[in-house]
Amino acid sequence: MKIGFIGLGNVGSKLSGSLIRNGHDVAVHDLNAELVAGKVADGAQDGETAAAMMQSCDVVITCLPSPAASAAVMEEMLPHVGSGKIWMEMSTTDEAEVKRIGAQVIAAGGAAVDCPVSGGCHRADTGNISIFAGCDRATFERILPLLATMGRRVLHTGDLGSASVLKVLTNYLATANLVSCAEALTVAKGAGMDLGVAYEAMAISSGTSFVHETESQVILNGSRDISFTMDLVAKDIGLFQDVADRAGVPLDLNPLLIRLFNDAIDRFGPRELSPNIIKRLEEATGFDVTAPGFPSEMTDDEPEERGAEVIVRR
Repeated sequence: MKIGFIGLGNVGSKLSGSLIRNGHDVAVHDLNAELVAGKVADGAQDGETAAAMMQSCDVVITCLPSPAASAAVMEEMLPHVGSGKIWMEMSTTDEAEVKRIGAQVIAAGGAAVDCPVSGGCHRADTGNISIFAGCDRATFERILPLLATMGRRVLHTGDLGSASVLKVLTNYLATANLVSCAEALTVAKGAGMDLGVAYEAMAISSGTSFVHETESQVILNGSRDISFTMDLVAKDIGLFQDVADRAGVPLDLNPLLIRLFNDAIDRFGPRELSPNIIKRLEEATGFDVTAPGFPSEMTDDEPEERGAEVIVRR
């Protein structure tokens, strides 16, 4: 099976790297020629254009920064979709948009999957990230070997679009966790607590979370480098709000998170690292919420492991 991979950013570079490293036949494409050259040096082929990749590949994966970017790429590829072709959308995107484009792919004889990832760039780098996959069961069975190469835990979420709903839901939870961790650490500083002790207290308590155990560490280091930026957070929680609005669910917390991140973007810029949401509190208090002994970036110290499907309890 020949795989095309379009989008070699923070996440896409790592996911495609897992495929290349594990011996898959991979062609890559990105607007940044240097990123393409790097993957070619690792053993990939230069896919040249999106259209050429859909023509020559059995599966084309897109991992792009916005629904608009995915739509533009798919417009190039759609004339070349035919029987047996599979489009895998690994971007964090809008449920309605992936269904719209997916319907066009299916109408042309292909198959469509939304399969976003969750668990941090450091786990994407080692093939240990989690992957959601929305598609029919037959298509899921065909692509499971690819998903199990890129991720450790693979969840078939149901029909096309379901994975995108769950992805923005989990990103909403991560955002709420990030803001609450920033507030808790700042209050600990103001209360005169040792921040190393405060981190450990949070980590061994009922208040812990994946976000605390990762992002709180780079907050305290001062690097704030989690390879994710404020504009991407704003996109994700905006998509979650769209899902809630379509479902008729009135939310209290997410609109507040949207306001907080829009304010932070106005102050610090859209490409500011997302853990620097704490800078709003540091500026308001004059505190320096850092401590010695914490890493500047997260790394996955677990060995790469072949993934498997997560079986849902019924």
